[in-house]
Amino acid sequence: MASSAIVAVGDDMYKTICAEFVNASKEVIVANPLDPKVADEQMVCGPVISAGAKKFIVGMIDKGVEEGATLALDGRDIVIEGCEKGHFVGPTVFTDVKPGMEIHTTEIFGPVVVILKADTLDEAIGIINDHQYGNGASIYTQNGYWARKFKLEAECGMIGINVGIPAPVAYLPFGGFKDSQWADIKTQGKAIINFYTEDKVITERYWAEED
Repeated sequence: MASSAIVAVGDDMYKTICAEFVNASKEVIVANPLDPKVADEQMVCGPVISAGAKKFIVGMIDKGVEEGATLALDGRDIVIEGCEKGHFVGPTVFTDVKPGMEIHTTEIFGPVVVILKADTLDEAIGIINDHQYGNGASIYTQNGYWARKFKLEAECGMIGINVGIPAPVAYLPFGGFKDSQWADIKTQGKAIINFYTEDKVITERYWAEED
């Protein structure tokens, strides 16, 4: 993900999410996805795209530590047998993250998740809306009022209700708000069909044939 953040509302929920998310992240296998040994695994974290990408991601992890966030799971210094020169970064989780920290405001494009705490839903929505990016956001709730409030007030191009990643399928528009959208239209959906095609306007009129 470009920039992955979890905002937990309330102390109890924050503690629960931090513990469960870290434990789940530890179950992710870091390996060469083409290795037959992991072919049947559902959660495999492969290498990042380049040495430069790994350097940037590791640098951002270092920055998070410097900023005072708690490094609950460290994915640096991962070495995979048989792929020693591979650019691997393991799942990394930061807790005690504050809005405005560089690890929160930067698109890291790596397996790094930051977890923030909000006291209320309004505060959580405020954290989203104050961010320079607005690609997608999700809420997990069984409360219809909170779900409606979130989808109407969160300033993002894609909203998920009890859906982990609000990235739509091909026939729906894909794109965000604010700095998450550079162009005038979004990819996929009707907008992209109009982009790649031309409108042809035809005006016709006929008269009755004379005998």
